Amino acid sequence: MQTNQENLLPFHGNVYFFPNFFGDEESRELFESLYHELHWKHKPIKIFGKEIMQPRLTAFYGDPGTSYTYSGLQQAAIPWHPALSGIKRKIETACPEPFNCVLANLYRDGQDSMGWHRDNEESLGACPTIASVSLGASRSFQMRDYATKSTRLSFELGNGSLLIMSGETQQYWEHQVPKSKPISSPRINLTFRHIMANF
Repeated sequence: MQTNQENLLPFHGNVYFFPNFFGDEESRELFESLYHELHWKHKPIKIFGKEIMQPRLTAFYGDPGTSYTYSGLQQAAIPWHPALSGIKRKIETACPEPFNCVLANLYRDGQDSMGWHRDNEESLGACPTIASVSLGASRSFQMRDYATKSTRLSFELGNGSLLIMSGETQQYWEHQVPKSKPISSPRINLTFRHIMANF
């Protein structure tokens, strides 16, 4: 990881935070473009064998032939949207990883959320790097030690911010975006990943 940022994790793994990676005007323009132009879908997932609707909308973009399976849901990549390609190129200046896809999440308001989980699917490899861009409303991003649930960290992911998780982070830490009643405006989260071949 070629970054001058300080690792924010106290043990096992690496997290780097760039609070103003995209400027205010650029962030607003990107949000408007992606909010109106991405193919947002409301799809079901399986949690402990029970099928439920995801508490957010999603869209999956990437290189030809790329697919991603999580929580019983398989998604085939839509060809790259020009704005997503531009974001990917800029991220790779801070995080030189060969990202080949992005899972976009639309949190319509504070009632949309993401429960505790790890991005540890086999298709991502043992130590994946995930670059997470936030556009729109600020939301709390929480992390905790997977084994003990005791050590907790919290980051406020604001408009234009970039959070990078790498190394052993997905082995030892889990994360969530909790509900927040006061928030009434939407947020777009873009999580760039590299899906390995043959998955």
